[in-house]
Amino acid sequence: MSNRLTDLDVSQCQVMGILNVTPDSFSDGGRLYEGAQLSIDAVLRQAETMIGEGASILDIGGESTRPGAETVAEAQELERVVPVIEAIANRLDIAISVDTSTAAVMIEAAKAGAHLINDVRALRREGAFEAAVATRLPVCLMHMLGTDPKTMQNSPSYENIGAEVTAFLIEQRARLIEAGYTKSQVWFDPGYGFGKTLEQNYQLLNEQAPMSQLGSPLLVGFSRKSMIGKLDNSAATERLGGSVSLAVMAADRGARIFRVHDVQPHVQALRVWQMANRHNN
Repeated sequence: MSNRLTDLDVSQCQVMGILNVTPDSFSDGGRLYEGAQLSIDAVLRQAETMIGEGASILDIGGESTRPGAETVAEAQELERVVPVIEAIANRLDIAISVDTSTAAVMIEAAKAGAHLINDVRALRREGAFEAAVATRLPVCLMHMLGTDPKTMQNSPSYENIGAEVTAFLIEQRARLIEAGYTKSQVWFDPGYGFGKTLEQNYQLLNEQAPMSQLGSPLLVGFSRKSMIGKLDNSAATERLGGSVSLAVMAADRGARIFRVHDVQPHVQALRVWQMANRHNN
């Protein structure tokens, strides 16, 4: 396990910058491409910008998981992700997360220099659990209703969303603990926007605090999501105010890692929140 990740103090707020190396992600797809070709130079420039703005982790993803997204072939995901991780690991001093559910990508990303596996399917894709354990990298488990972003928003239903999400994450973590992981090596992500209606997302936020008391660092991702845009019909790139507001509310409820597109405003807001809370006792 790399010191770049284990040296992070996750009792303090940490910002994870999103680097989507996909042509079709919901708000920034294709941004790092020159024509049909992914530009490593553009990726490195964006990575350097995010580090300069205060990101302590970069999250590299080669498969869009927006609602309705199609599955990406393993070979294509490898082709997108591995060269980017290698380039960043060789040139920049930053913790690297690989946003993947694919076993082969986990293995190759670890070899290329990744420090964390961030899986929206919580290791439920075939071979993913075994691959993650083989890498010995820390894992972030996310809650999603079902395992397919293409159908996850088809009438999601819960009796008690906070309890059900928490129970799912604990159950998935138990498999990793049995395989030798500690609680602190397994991160939790409640999965805002993944198999949840607008009302369910906000209800989950209000029931989030107990998840932060279970010994696993709590990561959240609200950045530019439709749970903001549906309130005012704003486009994905017009949701910064809502994204930052939700991050601060999540910090109040125990979140400490924040996956974002816009690094500097989140870093600033969370530093203000941390300073204010120092004088709140």
